[in-house]
Amino acid sequence: MAGAGLLAVGIWVTVNSSSFLGLLGPFSQNALQFVNVGFFCIAIGAVLVLLGFLGCCGAHKESRCLLIMFFSIILIIFIAEVAAGVVALAYSSFAESILKGWAMPALKDQYGNDPVITKLWNATMIELNCCGFSNYGDFNNSYYYTHNNQSYPPSCCFSFSPCIQEYAEISDVQGCFQQILSDIKNNAIIVGGVAAGICGVEVAAMIVSMYLYCYLDKKMSS
Repeated sequence: MAGAGLLAVGIWVTVNSSSFLGLLGPFSQNALQFVNVGFFCIAIGAVLVLLGFLGCCGAHKESRCLLIMFFSIILIIFIAEVAAGVVALAYSSFAESILKGWAMPALKDQYGNDPVITKLWNATMIELNCCGFSNYGDFNNSYYYTHNNQSYPPSCCFSFSPCIQEYAEISDVQGCFQQILSDIKNNAIIVGGVAAGICGVEVAAMIVSMYLYCYLDKKMSS
């Protein structure tokens, strides 16, 4: 069902991308520079549908070949997820550079100019009590900075107005990326629980498929 849902979304994005981009807003234009959302959803959806087909048909038809294929694919996905988790922990700075390359153009050129981008960033900075991606310096020479008497957004200063560089330095408001990392660390138990739950489902699927495989093997030998 999850695979079918992703397939439907992928086909919708590919066939009618304008309506999809309208839902995501202007940020989607930057996101599509890194990955084609439509083909990505179709690919992932197709893999999930294939997995569901292999598992269900293997159990229903009592096919050892389908069961071992199902087990092998789940095992590969499980190993890839563990490896991705290790890489994400070891190379968090690399993830920061990718996100920064996506966020900085919106801050520099669209914040203060595009109402949707401005509203999204304002909501983020107010909610997380942060300023910019790394700090207030991200707004230097930006559209907002040059069109507001070389001042920064109000979120970059605690109680000073206008928020000029001197007040921004005194306030020293944390960047949104660091704030997000801090929130993730504070909620590490929840994040870890979700990850453990996904891995648990995959391990359970592998155990069941291998049990059925061994059961069918004994049944045929007897």
